[in-house]
Amino acid sequence: MDLAQLEIFCSVAKEGSITAAAAKLHRVPSNLTTRIKQLEADLGADLFIREKLRLRLSPTGKTFLEYSHRILELVAEARQIVDGSEPRGVFPLGSLESTAAVRIPSVLAAFHQRYPQVQMDLTTGSSGDMIEGVLSGELAAAFVDGPLRHPSLDGVEIFTEEMVIIAPQGHPPITQASCVAGETIYAFRANCSYRRHFENWFGMDRVLPGRIVEMESYHGMLACVTAGAGIAMLPRSMLEALPRSDAVDIYEVAPPFNLIKTWLIWRSGMKHTNVDALLSLLSRDVVDETKCA
Repeated sequence: MDLAQLEIFCSVAKEGSITAAAAKLHRVPSNLTTRIKQLEADLGADLFIREKLRLRLSPTGKTFLEYSHRILELVAEARQIVDGSEPRGVFPLGSLESTAAVRIPSVLAAFHQRYPQVQMDLTTGSSGDMIEGVLSGELAAAFVDGPLRHPSLDGVEIFTEEMVIIAPQGHPPITQASCVAGETIYAFRANCSYRRHFENWFGMDRVLPGRIVEMESYHGMLACVTAGAGIAMLPRSMLEALPRSDAVDIYEVAPPFNLIKTWLIWRSGMKHTNVDALLSLLSRDVVDETKCA
C-alpha cells in the first residue's frame, strides 16, 4: 500500500467511476484499475461494488475511505510542518449557503490574496451535509450552525445570526407560532438545521405548520412568500442581501429561537495550517466589524 494508491482510491470513490477519476488525475483508466485491484489484494477485501457503469463503495470501502482521507491529510500536514511553508495545496471548505453569501466573501478574498498557493474549494449545503463531509474527510473544515455536539469534531463560534419570519405584505401580526398554525411554510430539505429550528419553533407552541414546501434557494423562498403563498424563516443578514426584501413583512422571533450561532468546525486532531490561517483572518474580520458597529 502506498500514498498514490490511497489518492487513486479516494478519487475513484468520489467520482464513482474509473473513467471520471482517471480524467481528474490525468492518468489512463487501465492504470487506475490496476492500482485499485492491487490495493484490494493487499487488503484482502473488496472496496467497491462493481456495477455496469459505476462503482459503489462496499461497507469495507466506506470504512477504509475515512482512514484514507485521514492518512492523506496527516501526510499533507506533516509536509507543511517539515518544510516550514505557508498554507498551500487544496483547501476543501464547506459552508451554509447564507454564510457563504453574506458572511465570508471578504474573508475568502483576503485569504486568496494572502495565500495564493492555496486552492480554495468551496462547497455549500446544509449543516448535516457539511458535518458529514468533515467527518468523512472530504472537507477540511466547514461553517455550520451550533452548538457543536459531535465528539469527533472541534470548532469555534464565529458568527451570530438573527432569525426572522417573513410573510406576505398585509399578513396579520406574527408574535408566536400559534399565530401561523396550519400555514404553508417554505424551507430547505429535512437535514437542514434552519428547517429543524423552524419546526422546533412551532413545536414550542405545540402547534404544527401546514404543508412544508422544500426549496433549493433563499431567492425561491422570498419569491413564494412575496406571491402570498406562505411564510419562511431565514437569517436577517441573508434577507437584507436579497433583492425585493422590502416586498414582504418581517417579524422578529422571540427567544430562544431568535439567534443561531455559526461555528467553524474541523475533525478533532486534524486542524491543519490552512484552517489556522482562515481562523486568523476570521478573527480579524469579526473584530473589524465590531469596531465599525
